[in-house]
Amino acid sequence: MTDPIRLPDLSTEKDFTGDKFAPLYTTTVTVDGGAAAHGRASGRARSSDGALDLELRMPAELGGTGEGTNPEQLFAAGFAACFHGALSLLARQESLDPTAVTVLATVAFVRDPGDGGYLLHVDLVVRWPGVPRTTATSLMERADALCPYARMAWRGTPITLTLAP
Repeated sequence: MTDPIRLPDLSTEKDFTGDKFAPLYTTTVTVDGGAAAHGRASGRARSSDGALDLELRMPAELGGTGEGTNPEQLFAAGFAACFHGALSLLARQESLDPTAVTVLATVAFVRDPGDGGYLLHVDLVVRWPGVPRTTATSLMERADALCPYARMAWRGTPITLTLAP
């Protein structure tokens, strides 16, 4: 027999104090460049706790072999999971069952027409059968304001860039 999965003990209430950034969870993933000395083409990603350990490969559409996970897939998985969690939390607070909710995240790697650099474009599609469209749409809008990935997409995210000694 397996133990039931415990839901996170998070809320949308003002259950925090202070005006400073206070991490609730922190993780570290290290990527090396592998044989080609290029993290996207032949790298390996490893989390500090060992739960994530996978090879990174370029998708065929970008000239790679397509035989491995790429950063856009990882980002799409994280975004979809995070948005699903936010929507599920809000649904439960409204006494709705989120069991049938699915979130599809499509991430496109694109050229920035402004400067020729690279950008990501994200499309999220939520499926929630049995829930009125107006109810689902309202909760999706609230989830968009709650989900850290969505907030990052709208607001940007603080980044600290440091060269190790």
